[in-house]
Formats: sequence, C-alpha cells, structure tokens
Amino acid sequence: MNDHFRLAKSLHCLAVALSLVAVSNAQTIESPAKSPSKSLELYDGFENAPLSSIWETRRLVPSAIEFENSVVLKGKGALKVTVHNFDKKAVHPDGNYTERDELLEAEQYNARENESSEHSFNMFIPADFPIVPTRLVIAQWKQFCPEENKCAKAHPVLAIRYVGGVLRITQTFGQTTKVLFEQKGEFRNRWLNFRFQVRFSSKDNGRIKAWMDGKQVVDYTGATANPENAETEFPNQGRFYFKMGLYRDGMAEPMTIYIDEYRKKSLREGDL
Repeated sequence: MNDHFRLAKSLHCLAVALSLVAVSNAQTIESPAKSPSKSLELYDGFENAPLSSIWETRRLVPSAIEFENSVVLKGKGALKVTVHNFDKKAVHPDGNYTERDELLEAEQYNARENESSEHSFNMFIPADFPIVPTRLVIAQWKQFCPEENKCAKAHPVLAIRYVGGVLRITQTFGQTTKVLFEQKGEFRNRWLNFRFQVRFSSKDNGRIKAWMDGKQVVDYTGATANPENAETEFPNQGRFYFKMGLYRDGMAEPMTIYIDEYRKKSLREGDL
C-alpha cells in the first residue's frame, strides 16, 4: 500500500508541475497581444513560411511574397517582396491609380497617441531595381481612418520614400508634406538598416528620431499626427499602424525588395 501511495503521490505532483509549465507558457505567448501598450517586444527574422501573426496580408497578393535564402542579412532566410502591375490596384486621393504589396502590422500591435515605440528593420534593394520618377513608398506609418482615404485624405504621417534614386523620410499632415531627411546616392545592392523611435501626437510633444545604417538622420520634436476632430475626420483616441514593402503609382515594370530582421518594442516614458 505504501508503494502504491507513494506512486500516486508522485504522479499527482508531476501532473501539477506540468500544468504550471503549460500555464506559464500560455502567459508568455499571449501577454504581448493582450496589453501591447504596457510592454511590447516583437521580432520577425523571416526564416521560413508561414508569415508571422505579427502581419496582416490584406495589403498584398499571396504570390508577391517569397521566403528565400539567397539574399539574407542574418540567419537562414529573408522575405522577398515583388510588386507587379495592378497588384491591389486602388485609386489614390490625387486621382492616380496605385498598386501595392505591403506587410501590414496586425491591429493589436498598433500604437496609440502619446505612446512611444521603436521600429527597426533591414531592406535590400537589388542592383537592377528600376530608378524611375514613379512615386514609391517602402515603409510608412498611417493614422487610422475609419474610411480609407477619407480623413484629410489619409496620407502617411511618416514615410520612407525611394524615388528617382533619392531616399527621403517625409511627414505629411493634410496636403502638406515636409521632408525630414533626403539623400541621393546609390542605395542598391546592399542592406540598409533603418531604426525609428516615434511618439505620435497632434501636440508639440511628438517625437521622431531616425537612424540609417547607424547614423542619426532625423531628430524632430513637434506635432507628429493630425488633430482628431470633425474637420479632419480622424477619430478621437485613434491609432497608428505600420506597413512596409512596396507601394507605388501604377507602372508596368515589376519591383523587388528584400526584408529581414524586423523588431518593434515599447519605449518607457523618458526614453524618447
């Protein structure tokens, strides 16, 4: 009887221990999604399919992305994104038609006004990438609008643009665009590292700090978001979401870009 009792007691203790491990793992997995504003740390190395749940795919066609291992910054894989004519075709507020293939940040990870966060990601522009005057955005932060392209025409409040061989970081409110950084040069055939620290606010406490290849290129203080009111039509207590890939005015020739080592994390008050 004593042996049976000891065996039963040991099995009970083992079951309790395994259940505690399961609960701990579940909390580790779920806690970032439940309260991203408190403590958020995301990472995607694009090592293999399928695409991480960090991203939504309604801004791309499935055939536009490919996990590959020939152009890689770190690890064994990277994401190849190719936009073709008429991919996700839409009409831009200026009347031109646009096409895109972009990774869209899942809604639960969107920033709220006055929250501070840091994004870093790496992009490789191939040597044969077309140098053309066509409007092209490779990364952007947008202020959420309940109706697409309605609120003050809903331009990205912060964007990286690559047009005609010139790389720009721009800020847009309403119909006014400000260039925060501009550089002309040969950006193809090498990995570019981008790091942004941002706090979106329609007040003067907004912040944008940006680095490219380890060198700081933007240090901006001031409004970083549209006012949230009936005139602009942006909702009160709105949110800000991130996209990256290829978004351009329509053209026949395809474009390809590679993405690797994406990170996003919350910044504590005082860090920015």
